[in-house]
Amino acid sequence: MKKKSPQNQTFDFALVEKWLESYFLDPLTSYYDQTQFQIDLFETDQEWIVEANLSDFKTSDIRIYIEYKKLTVSARPPSRTHLKRSRSIEFPFNITEQDISAAFSNGILEIFISKTKKGSGKNRYITVP
Repeated sequence: MKKKSPQNQTFDFALVEKWLESYFLDPLTSYYDQTQFQIDLFETDQEWIVEANLSDFKTSDIRIYIEYKKLTVSARPPSRTHLKRSRSIEFPFNITEQDISAAFSNGILEIFISKTKKGSGKNRYITVP
């Protein structure tokens, strides 16, 4: 079923549900949770939330980049480049069209992808305050 958010952005919620199910059942998801860092996905009425466990890193080590449908989180301490970790998630819709913000606290990075607020429509880095 397609629903329109308050900003008239159309999301195919059946497609999103199928995508979420496939993501969590994919064996690579578990593999990357073990070898890179754990990621969880949540959905509320207002946003999708990507939560990453980056307890070995500081805010200054983290980079978030969005490119069309793909969100990439990478983390690397400047003095220990061999510890670089990276995860990408491909969404079933163009996330550059959405407002995206991030917060980092107690080793947990949260990325908020709004369902209602518009983004710039451009590939971009997201600042981690």
